[in-house]
Amino acid sequence: MGTNYIHEDVGGGVPLKMWTRGVPVEDEAKRQLTNAARLPIVYPHIAAMPDVHFGIGATVGSVIPTLKAIIPAAVGVDIGCGMMAAKTTLRAEDLPDNLAPLRSAIERAVPHGRQPGSRDPGAWQKPPGSVNTAWSQLEPEFTELCRDYPKLAKTNHIQHLGTLGTGNHFIEVCLDEEGFVWFMLHSGSRGVGNFIGTMFIELAKQDALRQNANLPDRDLAYFEEGSRYFGDYVRAVGWAQKFAAINREVMMKRVIEAAKTVIHKHFQSHVEAVNCHHNYVSREHHFGKDVYVTRKGAVSAKAGQLGIIPGSMGARSYIVRGKGHPESFESCSHGAGRVMSRGEAKRRFTLADHRAATEGVECRKDKDVLDETPAAYKDIDAVMEAQRDQVDVVHTLKQVVCVKG
Repeated sequence: MGTNYIHEDVGGGVPLKMWTRGVPVEDEAKRQLTNAARLPIVYPHIAAMPDVHFGIGATVGSVIPTLKAIIPAAVGVDIGCGMMAAKTTLRAEDLPDNLAPLRSAIERAVPHGRQPGSRDPGAWQKPPGSVNTAWSQLEPEFTELCRDYPKLAKTNHIQHLGTLGTGNHFIEVCLDEEGFVWFMLHSGSRGVGNFIGTMFIELAKQDALRQNANLPDRDLAYFEEGSRYFGDYVRAVGWAQKFAAINREVMMKRVIEAAKTVIHKHFQSHVEAVNCHHNYVSREHHFGKDVYVTRKGAVSAKAGQLGIIPGSMGARSYIVRGKGHPESFESCSHGAGRVMSRGEAKRRFTLADHRAATEGVECRKDKDVLDETPAAYKDIDAVMEAQRDQVDVVHTLKQVVCVKG
């Protein structure tokens, strides 16, 4: 196995192994990684993916393995956020010349963004029957969680199931290298996952204060096995990850149904399908020990396992097959990774810049999506080159329609 990573020792902590050759890494992101490396629970090192950048709580694009403990802020609040892609039997020539009706049909089918007359991003006013059916897989465990944490019942749990959200969440229609049509989307556990993440991050901080824990950063407060909230957090985060996966399945079904109202040729939709998290925690075995692996903005890339690495609104995306690189804890990047904040992107780029960068893509070209313009992200080709020892490219996708949250 190649050694395409950069090894850095951290005084008073475990080493950093960073797959960042040829891509920029902010000083703030490096500081966050170093802080995490100094926690006594981390074993045996931290892996940084090529899309690594500063994040709230912990670095986005990091893989943090911990012994008998979990850091809720390293998992974050968009628990289970991830990608789903489905290859169809449609070809490029089967798509209409004007893609605007296809985009509109998808936008009508999947609540997204901030809906008119609602303070809540893209919630159903009344969930349709298909959502109620999907919720039945989640409801029993949710009811149990609500017994211990009653405020959970007041979240938009079922109202957000099958909805996209805002920010960098998206739905795309793409073409692969052979001209086949794919549908792809990016979303997570929505408001209920955010509530779970926020609540347990705060509980971990309160625990750390009570115990006078010496933390390099308060955001790195953690629950140890056997502590008061550890078991509850594991249950809640596992449920939120299940919600996120089902959420993507519900949306994909509705996207395909919407496409069939515009594309009248009969087609099959799940010729190849991938549904993967990139913000989550998983119990795994690495370097001789059972550890909790937290991937915040990273994808599992076990040998032979398929994953999705999306580019920005105007760049290519990749369906990849993992090589099972042990030093990266069998992981790869979750995307291109931001090179600047949303505020800086809005200050730096004009609508003309954005229109030029998204030429040929049927998508929003207004000021409210400037923070998602392609130039706000790292070069996806440089990111892919930096992790060539972690994944092989199976398909290269180029979007022709993009619906933004």
